[in-house]
Amino acid sequence: MKHIVAINASPRTTWNTASLVKKAAEGAADQGASVTNFDLYSLSPYTGCVSCFGCKLEGHLGTCIRRDGLTPVLDAINTADGLILGTPNYLGDVSAAFRALYERLIFPAITYKTGMRTYRTRPIPVLMIMTSNVAEEAYPMTGYDALLQKYKNNLSGRVGPTEVMIYGDTLQVSDYSKFDWTMFDPAAKQARHETEFPKALKKAYDLGAKLILD
Repeated sequence: MKHIVAINASPRTTWNTASLVKKAAEGAADQGASVTNFDLYSLSPYTGCVSCFGCKLEGHLGTCIRRDGLTPVLDAINTADGLILGTPNYLGDVSAAFRALYERLIFPAITYKTGMRTYRTRPIPVLMIMTSNVAEEAYPMTGYDALLQKYKNNLSGRVGPTEVMIYGDTLQVSDYSKFDWTMFDPAAKQARHETEFPKALKKAYDLGAKLILD
């Protein structure tokens, strides 16, 4: 049986990002995979890479030696057959939790050797999901497409072949009347959520299934 690790890097565990990650995991599970789920913001304290270079020493090559809240996540990824990562776009980049995991996942794989690019000898497929208030069609103008290409390239090179899914123009809150956000049309946001988000959930489900089928 194949095993998938699904990671929600949003602080909200029932909203857009988390829902898409769960649906992708469901797609993988329906194809016979076992799934381990993590909500990064609910873990015990952890940090990003601390530049100790322990992962470059014999006996630990390619493995982060720091022991904290991310350790069980990294251990699970190292034995998984596929990886689902979901993050909201915060201030034009991934969430802080995603970035910490990304550093601890990617840096240990880097060899600094001319003849060997990565210590990871068993590539696994990756699905990276990003949600944002910015509409999908605005990604080229904002540079978000280039941002995602950077993450895709590094994940593909250090973890395994990576597919990216984006869902933009999200419904940020259930009640916009609590906030003086004059740039939004709450009715339009709600209408889009009701019509388009189910399509996004179906796409995430299909991409999760694809991790197992490919």
